[in-house]
Amino acid sequence: MTAVTLSRAGPVDLTVPAPPSKSLTHRALVAAALAQGRSQIQDPLLSDDTRLTCEGLSRLGVRIRCRDGSFVVEGDGVLPASGEVLDLGNSGTSLRLLASVAALGRSPVMLTGSARMQERPVGPLGDALARLGARVRYAARPGCPPIEVTGPLRGGSVSVDGSVSSQFVSSLMLAGPLTPKGIEVRVDGTPVSRSYLDLTVQVMARFGAVVEREGYRRFLAPPGGYSGTAYRVEGDWSSASYLFALAAVLGGRVTVPNLDPASAQGDRRFAEALAAMGCRVTSGPSGVTVARDGRLGGIEVDMSSAPDTVQTLAVVAVSAESPTRITGIGHLRFKESDRLAVTADRLRHLGAGATVENDALVITPAPLHGGVVDPVDDHRTAMAFAVLGLAAGNVTIADPGCVAKSWPGFWDVLGEAGLL
Repeated sequence: MTAVTLSRAGPVDLTVPAPPSKSLTHRALVAAALAQGRSQIQDPLLSDDTRLTCEGLSRLGVRIRCRDGSFVVEGDGVLPASGEVLDLGNSGTSLRLLASVAALGRSPVMLTGSARMQERPVGPLGDALARLGARVRYAARPGCPPIEVTGPLRGGSVSVDGSVSSQFVSSLMLAGPLTPKGIEVRVDGTPVSRSYLDLTVQVMARFGAVVEREGYRRFLAPPGGYSGTAYRVEGDWSSASYLFALAAVLGGRVTVPNLDPASAQGDRRFAEALAAMGCRVTSGPSGVTVARDGRLGGIEVDMSSAPDTVQTLAVVAVSAESPTRITGIGHLRFKESDRLAVTADRLRHLGAGATVENDALVITPAPLHGGVVDPVDDHRTAMAFAVLGLAAGNVTIADPGCVAKSWPGFWDVLGEAGLL
């Protein structure tokens, strides 16, 4: 897809459904793959990332097919033995979740990905798998992919650093019910992205696995396996943030009809942040609505449990009348790009003030001008700066096709809304 140039837009009045949750689709695919019996995952997200999870599970011997927009997964409660190389591209979720899945088998499995993936840390997960019985080898840089794991994973108790990624803990939890001893994970440090652990527990319960927990410090997934089931994926609050941001920066209102206001998704906090800045947020039978007809004020907010909406909040903050400080987000350095550095750099490039302070991002509003934004193959950077481009005008997003990682139809939605 060629570059997209955005013109300045006026107030909006839109009703647009969000795509299905990427996080829940990944987790449901893994639980279904490990379950006994047939599972149907209804309304899943069909994107590059979830395709990579499907392909990885298929290479491990799991039978998955897509039928009428649903995934049908045939499980027998065990992971077939299979030595494979899984190239998981730029999907960190796929690689981390499947590392523990692969360790359930008896053959070596190499998990690798893009150049950026090979810079992203996986060491705490690898160390945990080794302590739980697997053999772990790094093919190049210690603590980063490519990582080879060889099972079988016996289970037991292990401590994991939770300050880099919650996915290390989720990966171990998902594998726990298929190990002889189960897996107890004790989380060291200050756990980030805690809401994603809630999502993991929620999905496991839907597939019949019991998880005992003590807050976010201890999780126990005892042996017992999963049962095949029908699971419907709810709308994605992360993707909805770009829709709500349109109302916040352009004025007007946007309604998203397929969101659960009580969802365990942490990115639901984004709407609360918009309300604190001066937007009106309501929910009802028609969906969740964000509206703005006045001015925005800057805020200080901890977004450690809503990391995927930090960039969206940053571009909204540019339209406020006072600075915004977003805290608790140091772990964004280890995403598809260094989102702290990239976001600050691109905001400054378009005229706004932005500085990184340890685990915080500070945005100072200033007059914007046009420019070219390179998202460095990061889908969330591309979508967030598309919203800002509609406020500033004459902003070009290079490599717009990278949004296929989580929302292949993003540009179509903007076009159908008359914003392209």
